[in-house]
Formats: sequence, structure tokens, C-alpha cells
Amino acid sequence: SLPAKLINGGIAGLIGVTCVFPIDLAKTRLQNQQNGQRMYTSLSDCLIKTIRSEGYFGMYRGAAVNLTLVTPEKAIKLAANDFFRHHLSKDGKKLTLLKEMLAGCGAGTCQVIVTTPMEMLKIQLQDAGRIAAQKKLMAAQAQISSSPAAAAAEPAVEKRPTATQITRELLRSKGIAGLYKGLGATLLRDVPFSIVYFPLFANLNKLGQKDPNVKAPFYVSFLSGCVAGSTAAVAVNPCDVVKTRLQSLQRGVNEDTYSGILDCTKKIWQREGPTAFFKGAYCRALVIAPLFGIAQVVYFVGIAEFLLDLLPKHRA
Repeated sequence: SLPAKLINGGIAGLIGVTCVFPIDLAKTRLQNQQNGQRMYTSLSDCLIKTIRSEGYFGMYRGAAVNLTLVTPEKAIKLAANDFFRHHLSKDGKKLTLLKEMLAGCGAGTCQVIVTTPMEMLKIQLQDAGRIAAQKKLMAAQAQISSSPAAAAAEPAVEKRPTATQITRELLRSKGIAGLYKGLGATLLRDVPFSIVYFPLFANLNKLGQKDPNVKAPFYVSFLSGCVAGSTAAVAVNPCDVVKTRLQSLQRGVNEDTYSGILDCTKKIWQREGPTAFFKGAYCRALVIAPLFGIAQVVYFVGIAEFLLDLLPKHRA
């Protein structure tokens, strides 16, 4: 049923995000780094420096936004894919690869309604620590060069905005369009991702089914979700880099600004080289693999069906 699908998708998203959010934060910070003042050299370096400067909970900056909106996002994504698969297979025949890709395309298109504002707010909160650390480092270097005695003074702590404050400011200055900045880049990332992910997952999952009418074991669904998720994540990473750069409202010292997708792509290619499009690719694979593995296990095991079935029995 639709309520069960929505509940399953929501539970899957909450569990997955809680497990992998620190890696997602590192991915955002690594992708936003441009040539010049680089704060982090790798995933581990980013996480260590974040804990040192912002504490353990600094790794979860922006998690509240993700946890709030990931439920409708994952619910829409998984339920929409099922919806399109169902309507594309009305004749009862097995879905062709093209139809599976079309179903994934529909799911990816539907989810951006929630994904775009979620990513927009999350990126501001995740990257705030990097920009603050960069400003602090630059200030310290400037003080040392001008007056070594002044360098001993502790710089003032900059108060970081909350998701609510960012939302209010965007709505006040730009209206609802402010929350949907980077919509085109989000579509360029999420639609190809879903086109790759859903058919690949479905076919990998079928390999573990002994009978077409019986669900595959949970570990098969988990591994299928991990493999399909990491493959699709790396494949669309260039689009994710462009999306992250476009949605970042604050820039570090001497970092480029962009007017659109083409301008961003051109500047990254010319100033940072083609390898820059794969910044954070391994982080993204590490995030997406368990996230979708967990999501598919929860979704296919059907926790919601179990919970909904208990209600009538309990009443009785």
C-alpha cells in the first residue's frame, strides 16, 4: 500500500542518514575546496580536523535538515519508482531495460521537489565550518606577518546561522526560488542517478531470488543496494560537484563564483582540471552504498507492513 511504501522509505532514510552523515559532510567540504587555500587533504584529514575544531557534533552540522526532509525525499523516490514500474508493466510482461530506466527517470524527477531545498540548506550548514576555519587561518597568518604579538590573541568566534535563519533570509530576499537554487544541476544529478541505480539494483536483486514470486534474502537486497548505489554515485559525481558549488552561498578566500551550470563546468575544467569533477567521489560512494543498502533492506523487508498489520490485531 502507499502508506506502507511511504513509511518504509522514511524509516530507511532516517537510519541511513544517521549512519553516514559525517562522510557526507566531508564530501561537501572536499568538493567545495578550490585551488589555493585548501583546508583538507582527504576524508580522514577532514573528519579529524572537524572534530578538533568543532567537536564530535560538528560532524553532524546540517543533519537536522537532512533527517527532517530525508523521510519525504526517500519515500517519494522509492514509491515513485514502484509507481512508474507498475504502470509501465500493465501488460504483465517483464519490464525491459528501457522501461526500467524510464521508471528510474520518473522517480529522480519527482524527488527533486524535496531534494533541492534539502541539499541547499544542508550544504550551507556543512560548509560553514570549512569557511570559518579558513578565515581563522588567514587571519592568524596575517597577524603573524604584521605583528607576532597580536597573533597570540584569540580571534572572535563567528556565529553561524541556523537552517531556520537561512530559510527566512532566502524567502525574504528571493522568495521560494531561493530555496530551489541549483534545481537544474540537481536534476542533472538525480535523474541519471536513478536511471542507473534502479535498473541495476533490480537486476542484481533478481540474481538472489530462487523463485520470481519470493523476495530475495535481506543480505542480497543490502549488497545489491550497496553495489548499485556506489556505481551510480561515482557515475554522476561530476554533476554533484557542479551542484554543490552552485548551491554554496558563501565562498572561501579567493574562491570562484558561478553564474550557472555551464559557467561552473567551464571554470572547474579550466582552473582545476578534469580530475576536480571527481572530488569526493569515494566519499560519495561510501555515503550512498550503505545508505541505499539500508534503504532497500528496510523497503523490501517491509517494516511498515509489519507495523500496520499489528494495529488491527492490537485493537482486536
